[in-house]
Amino acid sequence: MALDFGQEWSRDRAVAVDGNAAMHLNSVPTDPFTPGRPADFASKPAEKQAAAGVIESELEPDTKKASERADRTTGAAQKGFDGWETAAGLKKVADTWDQQVKALMGRLSSEKAALRGSSGLFVRNDTGLGSQFLTSKSKLDGL
Repeated sequence: MALDFGQEWSRDRAVAVDGNAAMHLNSVPTDPFTPGRPADFASKPAEKQAAAGVIESELEPDTKKASERADRTTGAAQKGFDGWETAAGLKKVADTWDQQVKALMGRLSSEKAALRGSSGLFVRNDTGLGSQFLTSKSKLDGL
């Protein structure tokens, strides 16, 4: 079960207040993807991929359908008020709506791409840093 920010903050604060927080600098975890406690790694590639999938399979198509439905009903209303100032007002509203939908669709696409790109980026970055720590020698070695 994923915790929301408030729940996670409360848990971490309770651990710190109870004095159970500890730092161990003299060992390396056997699993580089478990930095301290089990399941506290904030970046989970599978969750990022799932979120990108939801954007692609639900949010983008549903947003497009809602936009098309609004365009159809607004267009019908414009025809009904043809020759009135109301028709011109509805056209302006429809144009603004279309611009906003276009911006939203662009944002959804950008977020989807960012989620897909960053899911692997964090893993590669953490694996690379872990390798550097494991292979680096201290100037104190051999003293």
